Amino acid sequence: MSVHEIVLPETKPETEWVRGRALQKASPTYDHSALQSELVIALRKWAETGARGRVGAEWRFRVAPPRAVVRPLVPDVAFLSYDVLPPAARAEAQVPLGAPTVAFEVLSPDDRRRDVEDKVATYLAAGTAAVVIVDPREATITVHDHGGMRVLQRGDTLTHFALQGFALGVDELFERAMR
Repeated sequence: MSVHEIVLPETKPETEWVRGRALQKASPTYDHSALQSELVIALRKWAETGARGRVGAEWRFRVAPPRAVVRPLVPDVAFLSYDVLPPAARAEAQVPLGAPTVAFEVLSPDDRRRDVEDKVATYLAAGTAAVVIVDPREATITVHDHGGMRVLQRGDTLTHFALQGFALGVDELFERAMR
């Protein structure tokens, strides 16, 4: 830790540093929790099958964009590739210094658009390959990466080069979560 790092206390729910202020995450609704759970299940199965990396929910990262203060961000779901942090680096994986390989955020009714946009920009600036925004109200998935963004709707499949071999149908995700 240095004077160039924002350190926030651990809270329930977690607190992040977004748009220059401490922002406590909202306690999720059932729909939010169910979508988050389905993402974790699908990603863990994929990641463990190929020894690709770690997957976790509400996992705190110390995100360090270039020439900016290190700040805590807690994606709803995160994938961190073993190429970034190898399996033997368990201690460093507890609260990694750096960004997840892919961050997933499930929108809550009280999420502010500017806050979500700031988190997407911060993750990408810090080296995240993709930020995936899941919108329960619209039943869409928006994938942000360095090439831009694409919106996936029912009938589409979530894939990304940073998740080599992973595929999740938008219909499948929402149908399983909304049972």
